[in-house]
This record gives sequence, C-alpha cells and structure tokens, in this order.
Amino acid sequence: MTPEQLSRAISAALTESVAAGDFAVELPETVKVERPKSRDHGDWATNVALQLGKKAGMNPREFAQLLAGRLETVDGIAGVEIAGPGFLNITLDAASAGALAKKIVEAGSEYGTNDVLAGRVVNLEFVSANPTGPLHIGHTRWAALGDAIGRVLRASGAEVTREYYINDAGHQMNVFAQSVYNRLHGLPVPDGGYPGAYVQELAETVRAQRPGVEELPEAEAIPVIRDLAYRAQLEDIKSTLADFGVEFDVYFSEQELHDGGAVAQAVARLREQGHVFDDGGAVWLRTTDFGDDKDRVLLRANGEPTYFAADAAYYLSKKDRGFTEKIYLLGADHHGYVNRLKAIAACAGDDPQANIEILIGQLISVNGAKLSKRAGNIIELRDLIDWLGADALRYSLARYPADSPIAIDPELLQKKTNDNPVFYVQYAHARSCAAARNAAEKGVDRSAFDASLLTHETENELLALLAQYPHQVAQAAEFREPHRVARYLETLAGAYHRWYGSCRVAPLADEEVTDLNRTRLWLNDATTQVLANGLALVGVTAPERM
Repeated sequence: MTPEQLSRAISAALTESVAAGDFAVELPETVKVERPKSRDHGDWATNVALQLGKKAGMNPREFAQLLAGRLETVDGIAGVEIAGPGFLNITLDAASAGALAKKIVEAGSEYGTNDVLAGRVVNLEFVSANPTGPLHIGHTRWAALGDAIGRVLRASGAEVTREYYINDAGHQMNVFAQSVYNRLHGLPVPDGGYPGAYVQELAETVRAQRPGVEELPEAEAIPVIRDLAYRAQLEDIKSTLADFGVEFDVYFSEQELHDGGAVAQAVARLREQGHVFDDGGAVWLRTTDFGDDKDRVLLRANGEPTYFAADAAYYLSKKDRGFTEKIYLLGADHHGYVNRLKAIAACAGDDPQANIEILIGQLISVNGAKLSKRAGNIIELRDLIDWLGADALRYSLARYPADSPIAIDPELLQKKTNDNPVFYVQYAHARSCAAARNAAEKGVDRSAFDASLLTHETENELLALLAQYPHQVAQAAEFREPHRVARYLETLAGAYHRWYGSCRVAPLADEEVTDLNRTRLWLNDATTQVLANGLALVGVTAPERM
C-alpha cells in the first residue's frame, strides 16, 4: 500500500464514520500521512484525529479510537495503535507492503509519474544567455536546475515547453559584430567589446562561410558578420547544452519580436488596457500600480524601444501562445526584474500570483576551476564538462535548492567513494544491475512472487522508501525543487546498500533456488527501476556497470 493509497483509505474511513453518525465534522480533501520517527511505532502515522477531534466536539483520542476501528478492517493494514494525545500509528501487513515491488517493476519508467499538475500549461524559460560568447559557470546552474524542473513538472502531469529566449537584438549584438569585424582586420578590440580568443575563431568561421567578406566596406560587412557570427555562436551554445543533456523545445528570438512588429503591438495593447502614459516625449508603462519601485519606459523620446518593451512583448507572446503559467529562472543579479515582470503580467490582465513565477538562484563557485583559454575571463561550461563530467556536475547542482549558494568541490566529485553523492547513487544502481546478472547466472528469475516473504527489517525499510517515490516527485514539481528527488535517491541508495549486505538474491553455490530468491529479485529490480527513474529526473545517467 502506497502513502497515497493509505491516505485515500483513511479518507474513506472518515467518510464512513460521518455517514454512520460516529461524528459530524467537515473533512479535509486529503489526509497527510508521514513516517514516524521510530519504525517501532509502525509504518505510517497521521495526526488527523488531532486536527478533527476538537472540531467534532470530541476528545482526539476518542475520535482516533473510532477511526482506528474502521482502519483495522482495511485490507493491507495489519494494525493501528493510538499514541499520545491522538496520533494514529499504522502498520501494514508484509504482503501489502511487499506487493509494491511487483507493481514497480511492472510500471517501469512510469512508476513515480503522477497527475498533481494535470491540466497545467507551463512555459519554462531558463539559461537565455546572450549569443555573444560561450556558456560559462554562471549559466551552469540554471541549465541543470531548469532542465530538472522541466522533467519533474512533466512527470507530474504538466504540459511543459522549455524555452530559451535569445537576446539577439540591441546594442550588445552591434558590439559583438564590431568585435568580430575588428578581428577579421587585425584591429584592437573595440571599447566595451569582446576580447576572448573565441572571437577570432568566429572571425575565421565567418571568413570560411563568406569568402571575401573582409573586402566589403564596413557598413556592408557588419550586418553580414553579425548574422554569421551570431549563428555560429548560437550553434556552439546549443552544442554545449546538448553535451550537458539539456534540450529546449523553443529558441525564441528577440529580434523577431521587433521585426514582426510585436513590440509596437505590445505597447498598443498595454495602452488599450489603460496602463500606458506619455511623459517627456517618452512612452511609459505605469508599473508602480502593481508594486514596481518606479514606472518603466517602453519607448524612448527618439522612438526607440527599450529592453523593457521587448520584455513586455515577450510576455504577451507567451500569453498569446496559450501558456497560463510562465516560469522564469533568473540569476542572483536579477532581483530587480521580479517586480517589473510581475507588473507586466498585471498590466497584461494576468494574475501576478498565479500566472507568473520568478525563481532567483544564488551563485556557484568551483574550487580550482581555471579561466577559459578561449574566453579569457570566464570559466566555460564546456571546460567544466570536460573536467568533471556532465553527470557529476548536474547531480551536484540538482541536489541543492535554487536559493542556496553552492561551492562545488572537484576533488570530491572525482572520487569513486561513498563520500561522493553522485557515485553513491549511481553505484547503487550499478550494484543492483550486477545483482540481477548474478541471480540470472544462478538460475533465479521472476517466475514467482510471494510478497509475504519480504520480512527482513532491511526489506521493510527499502519497501517503505520505494513507496515514497511518487510523493517525492509530486512535491519536487509543486515546489519547483528537484533537489528533493536527489536527496531521496541518496537515502534510497543507502537503504539498498544495507539490504544488499543483509539479504541474498542469488543462492549460495550449494543452495536451491527458492521463491524467496525469486521474490527478492523483484525487490532488487524494483529498486533498480526507481533509482533509474529518479536519476533521469535530475538528468543523470544510470550506469549498469561501474
């Protein structure tokens, strides 16, 4: 019996009690169950009697006694004890608990998926680095975390579009093009330009794709260089993300917003909503009405749109494309964007509390990381992948909340010991695969299953943790916290290692294969499946051999 099934059983018992006149009280939609601090107190506990007893005009222990009597008749529940002022401690029978192993194996990769976010249509925007240079350490966290958030949202029933907003318009793109132009002609880096060696590489790419470009007049050459260098740099970004296991459904161009007239249309739409005003020759959006610290300029006095105007047009584009929820993942230096983006949502007629969510992440550092030879003054994501590996990087970033600063220890991540969290979890998966291979060699298969045989204390612990997995996934999705999955996997890996040391799957050389061996193989393979499912949600591979 899973926690969700037990919760439903308690809700059903409460409903039966009300119908029978045992007590009268308004019942909650769901009943929370949790692990007791000590396993001696049962498999699960609930404080529902404490919550509802006084509301029903009863002593909570008396309320609990009535509820316990009904729960004891439920299939799969071996016993119910009342503790303290009215806690219900519930023990499942071995067969009920053990049956989960078979269910997990049969469900395969679908085990853990749920529907808590069914019907939600989400646009998830993350990374969105300027296409003027390679991805660096500052983008690494959002690439890992954003992708993992997208995975847990989808696993919980949401319809998710992962989107990368390409800032390919404006002044920085002109400076980028000028930097490449100067490299083509052996000129110094322009003021505020890009000095990295990668700019020289881009210049050579432009020369190869457009022979003779350096012979063109500067005014004619710059647009050509800008387009070719931009495309080459964007491909480098996409390639790096692919090596990091991150894919986007949409790459959305800021320049296309301008070229298609969407920015001008956005200003007109917001004016129709009554939030735009003119002052000093400029066009403003009255964002202070919705919590921003100051009103924002949409169009300068010379008619040029601001970045904020493009942000507004981009938000309206997301709304027009049917995304009822827009999630933005922004770096620590973007706190100022929170109120202005929420103000855009409000001006557009959306609910800033429901239709837009902005996650702000803290900085990361990597001890001993070297500045990129190509980029000069940054630590490239590609170099980090080559040095530490995508799995170690992604897991170490996924196991912390977004708002926690992280200092990555490369020495730890390169260790093949239990001190290294990613190794610890991946090794549990590889070990379970090895156990299955060894069992097959000894003639153990899954031709029989007797859940009542899984009675060892380490089996009880392992089954209890396996039952928690769907809840962990749902919580990770609801709170946008995939670190819940990573930390769960570490706990599960520990339970598996303890079980592996205490319970044999394959028989010893002189022993016959029994149903206990076959049933334990189901439990072993169920653990393999959950470890693989969980690792996939944080974007990490599940090796079968290590």
